[in-house]
Amino acid sequence: MPPLNILYIHSHDTGRYIQPYGHAVATPNLQRLAEEGVLFRQAFTVNPTCSPSRACLLSGQCAHANGMLGLAHRGFSMNYEHHLVRTLKRRGYLTALAGIQHEASGPEASATIGYDRNLGKPPVAHEKAVEFLDAAPAQPFFLSVGFFETHREFPVEVVDDPRYTLPPAPLPDNPDTRLDMARFKTMARIYDDKVGQVLAALDRNGLAENTLVVSTTDHGIAFPRMKCNLHDSGIGVMLILRGPGGFSGGKVVDRMVTHLDVFPTICELAGIEPPAWLEGRSLGPLARNEVDHLHEEAFFEVNYHASYEPVRAVRTERWKYIRRYDGRTRPVLPNCDDGLSKDVWAAAGWGDQAPPEEQLFDLVFDPNESRNLAADPAYAEVLADLKGRLAAWMERTNDPLLEHGYVPAPETARVNDPDDFSPKHDPLPVWKYHRHE
Repeated sequence: MPPLNILYIHSHDTGRYIQPYGHAVATPNLQRLAEEGVLFRQAFTVNPTCSPSRACLLSGQCAHANGMLGLAHRGFSMNYEHHLVRTLKRRGYLTALAGIQHEASGPEASATIGYDRNLGKPPVAHEKAVEFLDAAPAQPFFLSVGFFETHREFPVEVVDDPRYTLPPAPLPDNPDTRLDMARFKTMARIYDDKVGQVLAALDRNGLAENTLVVSTTDHGIAFPRMKCNLHDSGIGVMLILRGPGGFSGGKVVDRMVTHLDVFPTICELAGIEPPAWLEGRSLGPLARNEVDHLHEEAFFEVNYHASYEPVRAVRTERWKYIRRYDGRTRPVLPNCDDGLSKDVWAAAGWGDQAPPEEQLFDLVFDPNESRNLAADPAYAEVLADLKGRLAAWMERTNDPLLEHGYVPAPETARVNDPDDFSPKHDPLPVWKYHRHE
C-alpha cells in the first residue's frame, strides 16, 4: 500500500454546528465524510481560542506547554520544533499549506512553521488545494486546508429563513438571535461547498484510499458563552476522521477525546515513533473498538484572547469543574466577538453579571451547564476530587499560574483592556471575508 497521506481540513468557529451532529445546518459534504469515516461526538479542543487551539492540536501539547498562550497575530508564538509539520518532514513528507494556519504571524509565517509550500490564502485557498491535488503531488504529503468560514462577520444575505431558525442554547429565541444563527448557517453552507470541492479532487485523483482526512474546527461558534469559554458549548468541536486504520464505515464514537489525540493518531497510522512530548493518545484503538475509552479526564485552559482571562477546567464523562484565576467581578466581554447575539445579552445586563470563581456541573442532568453545584454540600466529594485532579495536572505541566499567580505575556503581545465592551479586536487583519469572492 502507498504511504499514508494526510489531508487536514479545519474551519473557524464552527463548534459542532453541522449536519452530522444533528443540527439543522445543511452540510451534505461533511455528512458524507462522516458516513464514510468516523464521527467523534464527544470531541473537544483543549483551549477554545483560535491560535492556541490549533497549536495544541498540531503540537500534541496543552497551550502553556507549547507556548501559544494567545493569538499569533497579537504577538504570541509556540515551540515550532514541536509542530506536526516538522515531525512529518523528517519522515520525508511534502508539507503544503492552503489558507489559514494561525500558528504564526507575518509574511514568512508558513516558513516559520516549516511548510515546504504555501499555496495561497482565502478566499481561494480551496481552489489552490484542488490544484495541488490535481497536479499529482509527491507522496506522502501533508496538506493543511484552513478556511476562514465560519468566522464572523457572517454574510448579510441569508439562505435559511430566520423565522424558522433556532438559535443555539443558551441564547434566548428572538428575531435578532434567529437572524444571527441564520447568517451563520449560510456561511456554513459556503464552507461545506468548499470542503466538497477539496474532497472531490482527492477522489478523482485516486488519493482517497491512502489518505487520512482529518476534519475539525478550532472551537465553539462565535456567540456568547461559546468561543473562548470552557463550557462544552465553547470546547466542543466537530471531529471526523476518514481513512485507513479503522477510520471508515460511518462509525460514531461517544467517548471523550481531544485535539491532543490527533498527533499521536497520525504517528500510529504513518508508522512514526510518537515524540516524547505528546500528551494525547491515538484514536485508532477507539475507532477499531479495541478499547472502551481513552481518557478518564481531560483538561482545558484559556489565557489570552482579545483580553487576559485565566481559566482552567477538568472534565470527566459525568462532571465538569471550572476555575477562574483573575478575581474579576465582571465578564470579559472583549473575548466575545461582536454580533447580534452579543448585543442581545449586553442589552439585558450581561456586563453586570459577576462570573463565578468556581463552577461544578453534572453533565448528565445538566448538559447545558446552567446549575452551578460548587457551593452545594451534597457534591463536596465530587468537587474535591476534581479540584485535586486539576491541581495535579497544573503541577505536572508546569502551569505558570502556579509559579507566578498569573500568566505572563510576551513583550510583543497586544492585549485589550478587559473592560472595553466592544474592542473590534481585528481577529484576522490580513484579509477580510467577502461572500462573493
